[in-house]
Amino acid sequence: MPAEHDLANDAGVARAVAELEEARDRFSLSVSALERGVARSVDWRAWVGRRPGTALALAFGLGILLGRRNR
Repeated sequence: MPAEHDLANDAGVARAVAELEEARDRFSLSVSALERGVARSVDWRAWVGRRPGTALALAFGLGILLGRRNR
């Protein structure tokens, strides 16, 4: 009887370890995707590339504000 208990326990432990490894892999992929998304959203060059008209309008408006401020 003890041998059967050990086998069941070993199988349960192996299953738990496999589930933990899968969860760790999924978490790692999620963190990597999040890092890429954050890096892309704060990269001003990519933002300007996606929205050149808006970037030009903002630059123009900022230039006007700074020009008036320095008078």
